[in-house]
Amino acid sequence: MLKRVLSGLLILILLVVATAIGLDRWISWKTAPYIYKDIASLPHRQVGVVLGTAKYYRTGVYNQYYLYRIQGALNAYNSGKVNYLLLSGDNAMSSYNEPMTMRRDLVKAGVDPQDIVLDYAGFRTLDSIVRTRKVFDTNNFIIITQRFHCERALFIALHMGIQSQCFAVPSPKNMLSVRFREVGARLGALSDLYVMKREPRFLGPLVPIPAVHEVPEGTQSYPAVTREQLLESEQKAHP
Repeated sequence: MLKRVLSGLLILILLVVATAIGLDRWISWKTAPYIYKDIASLPHRQVGVVLGTAKYYRTGVYNQYYLYRIQGALNAYNSGKVNYLLLSGDNAMSSYNEPMTMRRDLVKAGVDPQDIVLDYAGFRTLDSIVRTRKVFDTNNFIIITQRFHCERALFIALHMGIQSQCFAVPSPKNMLSVRFREVGARLGALSDLYVMKREPRFLGPLVPIPAVHEVPEGTQSYPAVTREQLLESEQKAHP
């Protein structure tokens, strides 16, 4: 009897794992056509949405995910692929402000402050994507983050009828644990979209991002920013 129960439990666990992996792969497959790794092939859009993350880990170590997103935002902006950067992140505590931290680093790197818009209520990926459409009146934009995050963000956008593409920036090495957690995050996103039908925690009044720039005819107007240059700049600022 015990052996039968254990066998049934094992089969159930295997089915759950197989389903989770299958759904994970389905999201990757469905969003693949909208992801760009090469800045030259990235289409022009007025707005680039940079999804926030902490600049430092709790140990005080520099967060490479943050570094690559800032680098990607700079390269998309400097190449003329986007005209505005919408920085969307968590602002739950006075001591933790993702959008303002990103803004400081981008301005320090040469981005015109007038071309930066802050979204302080991007508590989750769903909030960031839906608020870009419903609050900032932008329905066709570039998402800037790592590829695994791109896939989840794009899946949310597709489900919500929002047009978007993603500039997939590099990921740090040894990200197995992060990728494992991403499977759970995708299951949570599917639950939010299909079961709970969640909306952003906050919406608020419409704040359109002005579309005053024209589509650039040329190619890259500034040299691409490298990871090493950003790290060197950070070390000089915090010796």
